[in-house]
Amino acid sequence: MRLEAGQVAVVTGAASGIGLAMARRFAADGLKVVLADVEESALEKAAAGLREDGATVHARVVDVGDRGQVFALADAAYEKFGAVHVLCNNAGVGSGAEGRMWQHEPNDWKWAFEVNVWGVFHGIQAFVPRMIEGGAPGHVVNTSSGDGGIAPLPTASVYAVTKAAVVTMTESLYAHLKAEHARVGASVLFPGPHMLRTGLWESHRNRPERYAKERPRRTPYRSLGQWESAMKDAGQEVEFTPVEEVADFVAEGIGAGRFWLLPQSEHSDRQIKARSASMLERANPAYLESFILD
Repeated sequence: MRLEAGQVAVVTGAASGIGLAMARRFAADGLKVVLADVEESALEKAAAGLREDGATVHARVVDVGDRGQVFALADAAYEKFGAVHVLCNNAGVGSGAEGRMWQHEPNDWKWAFEVNVWGVFHGIQAFVPRMIEGGAPGHVVNTSSGDGGIAPLPTASVYAVTKAAVVTMTESLYAHLKAEHARVGASVLFPGPHMLRTGLWESHRNRPERYAKERPRRTPYRSLGQWESAMKDAGQEVEFTPVEEVADFVAEGIGAGRFWLLPQSEHSDRQIKARSASMLERANPAYLESFILD
């Protein structure tokens, strides 16, 4: 589809990071934007900033893991603007699981799946039927990650599993839309190609009580700044991709009707080739060995 002034974009996880950058890019293209996020104060600040820049904005506090709230978001978007043309299922969390997989707390998995997987599914069911029925060109962008979407980082296995699920869900969505001859397209986004400065590292601040930790963490949560400092102390310089570049990449990908929103990266290409070769050769996953801890 072609992004045009007057269209409507809905973005979840829109109060900061990639979500806010996408909302700003869409607004710059003249689209009306619907912002959804679980963090009310950050959401209000984001919406105010967009309005100051002349954007038409509707903001709503939404926990995407709650099906009723996502459907209420769709109702509000259609009542406010009459249509939705772009849907970005972008909200995501890192669960903060520690240790080996068999040591993880069930609540770490439940929370991550509720937001990262069920949140995408709720968005698809709440919006896509209406987008198809509206008859106008539309597009759905689901945010995955190279961690899981390409190959898992074993030290973040919960997150990786959820993001692998997002890829498969989006592939299936693409096929279903094609089978319906819908004017709605689908893409899966792999933000990058480098690290990003987002609130994912501080997901724990919004962890709902129903998925509270059952036991104290053995180590404190580490911020992005602390991780970056540790990497520098180890002699490894970390590259970052500005979130604005990711937003531009998304907008261009929508215009091109591109399914794989996967930026060029030698590292990603090596992982894709190594994983594919392992499967084709029925060989053990040697591409994981550099991540395996003693």
